[in-house]
Amino acid sequence: LGVALGFLLPPAIVPVTENKEDISRGLSYMFYGVAALTTVLFITIILVFKERPPTPPSTASLVQDDTGSYLQGVVRLIKNPGYVLLLLSYGINVGAFYAISTLLNQVILKHFPDETENAGRIGLLIVLAGMLGSVVCGVILDKTAKFKMVTLVVYVLSMVFMLGYTFVFHLEKLWMVFVMAGLLGFFMTGYLPVGFEFAAELTYPEAEGTSSGLLNASAQFFGIFCTMADGQLLNSFGDMAANLLLVVVLFVGAIMTACIKENLRRQAALRKPTAVLEKEGGQQV
Repeated sequence: LGVALGFLLPPAIVPVTENKEDISRGLSYMFYGVAALTTVLFITIILVFKERPPTPPSTASLVQDDTGSYLQGVVRLIKNPGYVLLLLSYGINVGAFYAISTLLNQVILKHFPDETENAGRIGLLIVLAGMLGSVVCGVILDKTAKFKMVTLVVYVLSMVFMLGYTFVFHLEKLWMVFVMAGLLGFFMTGYLPVGFEFAAELTYPEAEGTSSGLLNASAQFFGIFCTMADGQLLNSFGDMAANLLLVVVLFVGAIMTACIKENLRRQAALRKPTAVLEKEGGQQV
């Protein structure tokens, strides 16, 4: 939701004008507003959030033992080939999404000049469709427990709609850009919870914070790479070349995903007949 507002509000707050004072005033309103909101959130987290829930969220969490230090966990994860493949493919997918979001205005205004507000609306649509995609993909994953299959299907569809997004601009029809951008956002953002859950399955009993933290780091790394490379291609060869680069990297990521061995450790732990009644006392039935 915050990302969606980030696409919608800045074009409305900061005017498109040659007057530097008007631009400065708009930026001040936006930055002060963000500072005020984040301050409220910070205070809320300090006062309201607890260190851990009163009860474990699942049986797997209940029986999960202390796996040592963070660094030890990272070393074990790097030695897990399935997780390493997911780490790279996840970073590629999310990094490509970051590049799309960052360069969205430039690409749209190249084909549709003076459509600054619609560029913001397209960004908003991508995020809103992604919110829906996250819920839908999460529900499907929960109902089927087919972690690799769902992950791979969502990944391939992300690549397919990225290809459609690449060519739709040359039809010069804005409504078609809206449709294709929405479908792209649905699957690329829908991949996020699926990737996190698949990582948790592959790395159990490692702390989920460790595996998800590395996934985020990978996303940031590939986001920087894809954005910089795409920006250079956009300036030198146009949006077709820039977007085709993202299609290629998504294809590579899909191959990596297909190569992951589906070793669902957390699901195996959930199926164990032994349940811990009192973890601290060590009593089991």
